[in-house]
Amino acid sequence: MENVVRVLNERDRRTLAWLRASVGDDAIERAARDLGSSKPYLSEICLRLGVQAPRFTASARPTPSPVAEKSLAAIRHILGQRNSARTASFFPGAGRRA
Repeated sequence: MENVVRVLNERDRRTLAWLRASVGDDAIERAARDLGSSKPYLSEICLRLGVQAPRFTASARPTPSPVAEKSLAAIRHILGQRNSARTASFFPGAGRRA
């Protein structure tokens, strides 16, 4: 069905699944043909069919992977070095205590 309508993200996938269960594939394909564009947005399909898709809540936040955490730590380290070097160049005595 994704070859008939634009599906750009997870919300669109959930909307399409709801739409397929609510009105059926034939109605979606007919509405897409009637709209004439190569791949209409799901909002256009819903308007054409006279239905309003439910507002799906955001899914649970994904758990970061160990690889992602290691990469983020490396990025933070690099940025920290750049910031401390930049501070030292702007304020030469900033690192020393009186």
